[in-house]
Amino acid sequence: EPHPRPVLAMPVRTDGVHDLGAGSPVRKERWNQFRRVLQVGIHVDEGIAAEARVAGVLYLMLGVLSALEMSIPKVFIVSGDAAATAGKIASSQLLYRLYVISGLASQILFVFLVLALYQLLKGVNKRQASLMVALVLVQVPMSFANMLCEIAPLVLLNGADYWSAFDKHQLDALTMGFLSLRSYGINAVMALWGLWLLPFGVLVYRSGFINRILGVFLIIGCFGWLAISVTSLLFPAY
Repeated sequence: EPHPRPVLAMPVRTDGVHDLGAGSPVRKERWNQFRRVLQVGIHVDEGIAAEARVAGVLYLMLGVLSALEMSIPKVFIVSGDAAATAGKIASSQLLYRLYVISGLASQILFVFLVLALYQLLKGVNKRQASLMVALVLVQVPMSFANMLCEIAPLVLLNGADYWSAFDKHQLDALTMGFLSLRSYGINAVMALWGLWLLPFGVLVYRSGFINRILGVFLIIGCFGWLAISVTSLLFPAY
């Protein structure tokens, strides 16, 4: 009687090389590793989550107000034409004042934001969190000084009798000069807009409860602002 032919089975490798089907342990493990690269830590304390939400809302409000203030050049400044620039400001003083107030509000909000971020991240590294706060508090008075340059055109163009010693062309030139000084001041303070993002990004990356990718973007943003600041001061024509 002939013997039955043996059933040949493919050897099963135990090193996980071929075990890559959907739902396989190897694929699940690789997905978990990828997720850990993007985010470290899944369980977030409710108190930390509440603080993070407050900081997020403040950050969003700061972004809106800062964007409004930064749009002053596009709305009012006519490049190379002091008379047209002064005319735009004089004819829309209320709108111009709203832009100035938005800048004032953004700086006040910036202080509250960095304090909220300090409260959120001081447990990660208190020294870096303190450095983050210091870099913000240094730039706030610089921004207030720039605001004085924004307010100056309103004073120059208010039509007061004591400005009768100057003719219109001189007042228009002074208006343009103060706005140019504001522009240089913003280019300088941009360096600090970048520097505070470095400790902030490191803290986010190491926090364990915020997506690490955000920390990487913040660190990249630091060097981006620094590059803009330096090139704007060295090559103002560009």
